[in-house]
Amino acid sequence: MKVILKKKVKGTGEAGEVKEVSDGYARNFLLPRGLAVEADAKAMMKLKQKQQSDAARQAKELAESEELKKKIEAESLKVSAKAGEGGRLFGSVTNKDLGSNLARKGIKVDRRKIQLPDPIRELGEYQVEVRLHPQVTAVLKVEVFQG
Repeated sequence: MKVILKKKVKGTGEAGEVKEVSDGYARNFLLPRGLAVEADAKAMMKLKQKQQSDAARQAKELAESEELKKKIEAESLKVSAKAGEGGRLFGSVTNKDLGSNLARKGIKVDRRKIQLPDPIRELGEYQVEVRLHPQVTAVLKVEVFQG
Protein backbone atom coordinates (compact mmCIF):
# COMPACT_ATOMS: atom_id res chain seq x y z
CA MET A 1 0.00 0.00 0.00
CA LYS A 2 1.27 3.47 -0.85
CA VAL A 3 1.14 6.02 1.96
CA ILE A 4 2.21 9.63 2.48
CA LEU A 5 4.00 10.06 5.78
CA LYS A 6 2.74 12.94 7.93
CA LYS A 7 5.55 12.66 10.49
CA LYS A 8 9.00 11.10 10.64
CA VAL A 9 8.71 7.36 11.27
CA LYS A 10 11.88 5.61 12.39
CA GLY A 11 12.89 2.97 9.88
CA THR A 12 10.30 4.07 7.33
CA GLY A 13 10.96 7.65 6.23
CA GLU A 14 10.63 11.39 6.71
CA ALA A 15 7.51 13.55 6.72
CA GLY A 16 6.14 14.26 3.24
CA GLU A 17 7.64 11.15 1.63
CA VAL A 18 5.56 8.70 -0.38
CA LYS A 19 6.40 5.14 0.66
CA GLU A 20 5.30 1.66 -0.31
CA VAL A 21 4.59 -0.30 2.90
CA SER A 22 2.81 -3.55 3.67
CA ASP A 23 -0.97 -3.38 4.02
CA GLY A 24 -0.95 -4.59 7.63
CA TYR A 25 1.70 -2.07 8.72
CA ALA A 26 -0.31 0.75 7.15
CA ARG A 27 -3.74 -0.37 8.46
CA ASN A 28 -2.64 -1.40 11.95
CA PHE A 29 0.13 1.08 12.80
CA LEU A 30 0.57 4.11 10.52
CA LEU A 31 -3.03 5.09 9.75
CA PRO A 32 -4.56 4.66 13.26
CA ARG A 33 -1.76 6.67 14.88
CA GLY A 34 -2.08 9.49 12.33
CA LEU A 35 1.48 9.01 11.09
CA ALA A 36 0.42 8.61 7.46
CA VAL A 37 -2.47 8.92 5.02
CA GLU A 38 -3.29 6.67 2.11
CA ALA A 39 -1.72 7.97 -1.11
CA ASP A 40 -4.81 8.42 -3.26
CA ALA A 41 -5.13 11.00 -6.06
CA LYS A 42 -6.54 13.70 -3.77
CA ALA A 43 -3.79 13.29 -1.17
CA MET A 44 -1.09 13.27 -3.86
CA MET A 45 -2.43 16.51 -5.34
CA LYS A 46 -2.51 18.10 -1.87
CA LEU A 47 1.10 16.96 -1.25
CA LYS A 48 2.22 18.43 -4.58
CA GLN A 49 0.58 21.79 -3.76
CA LYS A 50 2.22 21.83 -0.33
CA GLN A 51 5.64 21.11 -1.85
CA GLN A 52 5.18 23.92 -4.40
CA SER A 53 4.14 26.43 -1.74
CA ASP A 54 7.10 25.36 0.46
CA ALA A 55 9.48 25.82 -2.46
CA ALA A 56 8.06 29.28 -3.21
CA ARG A 57 8.32 30.29 0.46
CA GLN A 58 11.94 29.08 0.66
CA ALA A 59 12.84 30.97 -2.51
CA LYS A 60 11.26 34.13 -1.07
CA GLU A 61 13.18 33.72 2.23
CA LEU A 62 16.43 33.24 0.30
CA ALA A 63 15.83 36.38 -1.76
CA GLU A 64 15.02 38.41 1.37
CA SER A 65 18.18 37.11 3.05
CA GLU A 66 20.30 38.09 0.05
CA GLU A 67 18.81 41.60 0.14
CA LEU A 68 19.48 41.90 3.88
CA LYS A 69 23.05 40.67 3.33
CA LYS A 70 23.68 43.55 0.93
CA LYS A 71 22.37 46.06 3.50
CA ILE A 72 24.46 44.60 6.32
CA GLU A 73 27.69 44.47 4.30
CA ALA A 74 27.17 48.09 3.21
CA GLU A 75 27.05 49.19 6.87
CA SER A 76 29.92 49.60 9.30
CA LEU A 77 28.97 49.69 12.96
CA LYS A 78 30.82 52.03 15.27
CA VAL A 79 30.38 51.07 18.92
CA SER A 80 31.46 53.41 21.71
CA ALA A 81 32.73 51.78 24.91
CA LYS A 82 34.68 52.77 27.99
CA ALA A 83 38.15 51.29 28.09
CA GLY A 84 41.09 51.25 30.44
CA GLU A 85 44.79 51.23 29.73
CA GLY A 86 45.90 48.97 26.92
CA GLY A 87 42.53 49.14 25.13
CA ARG A 88 40.79 46.65 27.45
CA LEU A 89 37.06 47.39 27.79
CA PHE A 90 35.19 47.83 31.05
CA GLY A 91 32.55 45.19 30.27
CA SER A 92 32.11 43.85 26.76
CA VAL A 93 30.27 44.26 23.46
CA THR A 94 27.85 41.35 22.87
CA ASN A 95 25.67 40.19 20.00
CA LYS A 96 22.73 41.86 21.78
CA ASP A 97 24.54 45.23 21.60
CA LEU A 98 25.33 44.69 17.91
CA GLY A 99 21.70 43.72 17.20
CA SER A 100 20.37 46.87 18.89
CA ASN A 101 22.88 49.06 17.02
CA LEU A 102 21.79 47.49 13.72
CA ALA A 103 18.13 48.08 14.66
CA ARG A 104 18.88 51.78 15.21
CA LYS A 105 20.16 51.90 11.63
CA GLY A 106 16.93 50.30 10.40
CA ILE A 107 18.22 46.75 9.90
CA LYS A 108 16.26 44.16 11.87
CA VAL A 109 18.35 41.08 12.71
CA ASP A 110 17.67 38.54 15.44
CA ARG A 111 20.57 38.67 17.90
CA ARG A 112 20.89 34.87 17.81
CA LYS A 113 21.88 35.07 14.15
CA ILE A 114 24.90 37.24 14.97
CA GLN A 115 27.76 34.74 15.34
CA LEU A 116 30.05 36.20 17.97
CA PRO A 117 32.17 33.37 19.45
CA ASP A 118 33.15 35.46 22.49
CA PRO A 119 32.04 38.95 23.54
CA ILE A 120 34.34 41.71 22.28
CA ARG A 121 36.54 42.88 25.17
CA GLU A 122 39.12 45.11 23.46
CA LEU A 123 39.15 48.20 21.26
CA GLY A 124 39.66 47.63 17.54
CA GLU A 125 38.03 46.51 14.31
CA TYR A 126 36.25 43.17 13.97
CA GLN A 127 34.58 41.11 11.27
CA VAL A 128 31.43 39.44 12.62
CA GLU A 129 29.40 36.78 10.77
CA VAL A 130 25.63 37.13 10.58
CA ARG A 131 23.88 33.92 9.49
CA LEU A 132 20.71 35.07 7.80
CA HIS A 133 19.80 31.80 6.09
CA PRO A 134 21.46 28.37 5.87
CA GLN A 135 22.88 29.43 2.49
CA VAL A 136 23.48 33.14 3.23
CA THR A 137 26.07 34.55 5.63
CA ALA A 138 26.86 38.27 5.79
CA VAL A 139 30.02 39.84 7.23
CA LEU A 140 29.44 42.85 9.47
CA LYS A 141 32.28 45.30 10.07
CA VAL A 142 32.39 46.46 13.70
CA GLU A 143 34.68 49.15 15.08
CA VAL A 144 34.90 49.46 18.86
CA PHE A 145 36.36 52.82 19.93
CA GLN A 146 37.00 54.70 23.18
CA GLY A 147 33.97 56.76 24.04
